[in-house]
Order: sequence, then C-alpha cells, then structure tokens
Amino acid sequence: MKLNVLTAIIASSVMLVSCDTKFSNTIGKTDPENFEYKVDRFADIEVLKYQIPGWEKLSLKEKKLVYYLAQAGMSGRDIIWDQNYKYNLKIRKALESIYKNYKGDKSAQSWKNYEIYLKRVWFSNGIHHHYSNDKIMPEFSQNYFQQLLNDTSTELEPFIVDILFNEEDNKKVNLDESKGFISGSAINFYGKGITDKEVEKYYSGKTNQDSDRPVSWGLNSKLIKNEQGNLEEKIWKSGGMYGAAIDQIIFWLEKAVSVAENKPQAEALKLLISYYKTGSLKTWDEYNIAWLKATEGNIDYINGFIEVYNDPLGHKGSYESIVQIKDFDMSAKMEVISKNAQWFEDNSPLMPEHKKKNVVGISYKTVIAASESGDSSPSTPIGVNLPNADWIRAEYGSKSVSLGNIIDAYGQAGGTEKLKEFAYDSQEVELSEKYGELADKLHTALHEVVGHASGQINKGVGTPKETLKSYASTLEEGRADLVGLYYLYSPKLQELGLVEDWKKVGMAAYNDYIRNGLMTQLVRIEPGRDIEEAHMRNRQWVSAWVYEKGQKDKVIEKIEKNGKTYFKINNYEKLHNLFGELLKETQRIKSEGDYQAAKDLVETYGVKVDPKLHKEVLERNSKFNLAPYKGFLNPVLVPKVNSKGDITDIEVTYPKSFAEEMLYYSEKYSFLPLEN
Repeated sequence: MKLNVLTAIIASSVMLVSCDTKFSNTIGKTDPENFEYKVDRFADIEVLKYQIPGWEKLSLKEKKLVYYLAQAGMSGRDIIWDQNYKYNLKIRKALESIYKNYKGDKSAQSWKNYEIYLKRVWFSNGIHHHYSNDKIMPEFSQNYFQQLLNDTSTELEPFIVDILFNEEDNKKVNLDESKGFISGSAINFYGKGITDKEVEKYYSGKTNQDSDRPVSWGLNSKLIKNEQGNLEEKIWKSGGMYGAAIDQIIFWLEKAVSVAENKPQAEALKLLISYYKTGSLKTWDEYNIAWLKATEGNIDYINGFIEVYNDPLGHKGSYESIVQIKDFDMSAKMEVISKNAQWFEDNSPLMPEHKKKNVVGISYKTVIAASESGDSSPSTPIGVNLPNADWIRAEYGSKSVSLGNIIDAYGQAGGTEKLKEFAYDSQEVELSEKYGELADKLHTALHEVVGHASGQINKGVGTPKETLKSYASTLEEGRADLVGLYYLYSPKLQELGLVEDWKKVGMAAYNDYIRNGLMTQLVRIEPGRDIEEAHMRNRQWVSAWVYEKGQKDKVIEKIEKNGKTYFKINNYEKLHNLFGELLKETQRIKSEGDYQAAKDLVETYGVKVDPKLHKEVLERNSKFNLAPYKGFLNPVLVPKVNSKGDITDIEVTYPKSFAEEMLYYSEKYSFLPLEN
C-alpha cells in the first residue's frame, strides 16, 4: 500500500516537472556558446553555474539513468540539513516562509541583510558556516526578525529564535578537546547528554567477525540514550530514521536499475537499495566492492552516508550524492597515473614495511558532474576517492574521479589579480599562469589516485578513526597531498607523457601550494580564530612544517618587500626532499596509530594563525572584492513526455537565480518531518 501511494506521488511529480508552464518563468535554457558562469554574490560566497558538455551525445537511456540517479540524490536533501543541526528543517521552513510572503519594505537594509542571511543558510545546508563550522550570525536584530515572523504569520518556537541570535550551539563541529568533542558540537549525530568516552566505549565494544575487514560501525546511525539510559542507534534506513526520504531514494534507484548500462552496474545499484532497506553495514561493504568492480559504462555516481568529516569522533557519514558522466578525452590522459600506481608506491619515501606490495584496482576518471546534492552541494569537491574503508582499498582498490567541468567553471570565473598580489615576483606569476592549471589537475589526480590508495596500516593497529581520532581526517588529507607534492616535482611525469617540462610544472605547483598554505587561505578565517577545517589544517601543517625544517638552508624564505610579506622558494629540490620526509613520518603515524605524534604535528603547525600576518593578508585581499568561497547551482534536468507518459528526452535547464533553485528544491524534495 505504501509503495503504491509513493509510486503515484512520484509519477505525478514527473508529470509536473515535464510541464513547461509550471517552470516557464523560473527555469530557462541557456545558450552554451554564451554561458554565464556567475549567478550570485553575497557575504563571503559566490555562486556559479556549471555546464554539462556532451549531454546531447548521450543516448536517451543514458539520459534517463542520469536523471533517475539525480532524483535519487536530490531526494535525500533534507537529510544533510537535519544531520547538520537538529533544528535546521524548522528554521529553513520559517526563513523561506518569510521570504515568500513578506510584503513590507524590501529596500530597507534590514531586509537586505535578511536575504543575505537566508542565502548563507541555504549555501551551508543549515545555520552553521559550511567551512568554518561557526554559527552564522544574523546582521539584523532579533526584534526585526520577530516582526517578520508576525507580518508573515510564520511560526518558529521562541527558544529556536533565541538560538539564532545567542551563543548556544555556536559550533557545528568542535575540535577543541577541552570543550568535549560531542558536547561542544551542534552536529545532529549524537543524542543529548552523551559523552565522548561513552561513544568510544560503545563502538569499541562492537565485534568484527573478521578483524582484518572491520565494519564501519556507526556510519549510518544517530546514537541516542533510550528511556532506560542505555545507548542505542537510530539507523538511517527505510522504516527507520530518515525513512521517508530514503524511501524516495530507493524508488529512484530502482528506476535507475531498469536503465543500467550493464549487469555489474545494475547489481551494484541493487546492493545499494538493499543497504538502504536494511541499514546493514555488511551490505554497505558488499555494495562498495560491487561498485568498485562496475567500471564499464559512461555513467557513474556516488550516493550514501560517506564522509565522516562532520563527526568530531569520525564515525558518522554525511549524506552525499554526485552523478557523473565520463569525460573520455581527459580520462584517457590521466589513466596512465592509475596504471603506474605500483611504480609510485615502490618509489615513494615511505618505510618499506608501510608500502603496499600490491596496489590494486585503482580506477581514475575525469568526469563531468551532472547533479550534486547533500554534502556535495552547493559547495562541491573537485576530486573524490572512494570507498573510505582501508581494507576495501587494500583488497579491491578504489575509484578516483576529478570533476572536470567543476574545475573548468572555477577557471572560467576566476582571475589573476590575487595571484599577482601574493606572488613574490613576475617569474612566479608567469609559472602559475602557464603551468598552474595543469599542476592543479595533476595534484588532484595524484592526491586521489595514488595518495589515498598508498601505504598500509600495520597488522593489529586499529582504523585511523580509532587510533588518531579527531586528527584522522586532516592527517589523511595531508598524507594524500604530500604524495601528490612529492611526485609533482619528478621527471616521471614527463616520462609518462603528462607534462612537457616537469621542473616548471613542479615549481608552479610548489609555489602555489606554499603561498596558499601559509598565506592566501587565511582569507577564509576570521581574525582571532584558529583553523578548524580538516583540509585547511592539512595545507597549513604541511606548509609550516617544511618551512620550519628548511629555515637553516633558506629552502623557503620569508621576505618583507615594500611592507608586504612573501614566501619565496629558493631550493625546489630540497623542498621536494622535505615533502618526502614529512610524507614518511605522516604515513608512520597512520600505520602505527601514533595519536600523540598526530596531535603534536597538527596542533603545532596546523591550528594557530599568526595574527599579524593574518591581518596583513586580509587587508591585501580586501581590494579585490573576491569571495573566499564558491559553490554551484545545479542544472535542473527536465524530462519531456509524450501523450502516453513516456519520457522522450531530458533537457538541461537552469534557474535564473540561487534563490529560485533553493525554493524549488524545498518545494519538490521536502520529504522529512521537521523533527527526526
């Protein structure tokens, strides 16, 4: 009965989407030849669009597969909002009600500030900044907000209104151990009153039938205390927590199975459906293995509770979906990296016992993103390497993708003004302008393909989330960065035909990385704040460590010129060797589960910010009016149907504004209760 009702609802929604009149005023075709990448700019954010090149070359069956997978991904949108904060769905509903119904003075500064606040909340999938994790504070008064609620007959509990303006729940993910990782975090992964030690004890008590193939305990659940005061998990599955949205995901995945490109792809999708129906983490592992083996075909996807960055204890996976189309030309060029993965492993500076003797199953593709949702949207990665389970990587390999059209969109919308301001001299600028884009793409490939796949944990040592705890994510990202950095300055790249001048590509890569790690990424940090985001931490601890260790030989020199600070690399060969030393140590920390060494490395080099340099960087950057963060609108895929209701084509269309897409999503994909 429930399935039949669900089918009727979905069938109706397909017909509505296909109706031109419903969206004729908000969704329109865009001329590819005159594509405008920039959509909106507010606060510290710029919203862009990306194209789907080659869409018209796909068969109708392939277009249907992309569409069904995209609908599955979007159907879980509410999940990431609720995961990010327990009141986010209530807050979003209230904010959008005000936005749609307010009839008052929209030229007033308070209203303009309200619109900016709403857009920031949309962009972050909640009231906490998508990168800093700090609560986004409104730049209008609580009295004004209350008046907006009254004027639009919008309801929001007074205590939630207070939270928007006070210091309660002011950090989504807290990494300051002294405050308590869970008690100091607003993330909605753990129930009230649960301590870090209770969580560690609970999951350490979970047993694995095979200790060499541990289950990812806690990945798809919220941990709560029941009425008896005992810990129990609310599983994210059909019939469980988030079940209403997951049922929608399942519906679209089942339609995707019907148009799968081949049997392995269909079998993987069936296992993903089974996982969503049962919540079994054993099935999740089986799905990941099947997904890894499904390498043929032009369409692929990511869907599930995957990355654990938002859990300070590293157990819970944030909901995420990306639908992607193979970029045949760039994938062919980059395939040589995955084919030579064993060479990179054998020739790395790791200790012999930490090297993999048989690097298996790495598949690397440059892909074209067709739809993103959950934790991947609006702020998106540019490269992905999955699965995350180390034992699956070791036995079956991994899939790595670079989102080529996303990288291209960043490039089309960017400029060189900031480079010229922070680069030491014209030679550094010229290197970046000529080789920087290639160096960045190669670093992404080496990071994802070789970096995450390299190294092995010593037998008997627990998983990084168990041993390295809150430092596991930044150590892993830094380790993968270091693999890429080590090989970017290597003649092997030229031997493989990937570059024409390996030294200049390597020099450009090193210049850009050090400049960003020590200076320019600081534009994303508010004065007086520590660095907390895992990737930002890793870029600083990598850069600061090699800077310090090379000071005696002036490998990297800090120079004051015309009242401005620059970091100039004097010896690229020695810097290459320092990256190798740090890679060796970082892998040792992971392989041995050395928590104290991980803590010392990150806390010493990756957390604190030089306030004087920070102030200078912010002042120098302010003249460009550049947004520190960028994200993307998704294309809206619109099926065209005939009189029989059959899909005859699927068109790529775009909203006219960021607000239109966000309101469209809330109307079409709001499946969850406001409290879960």
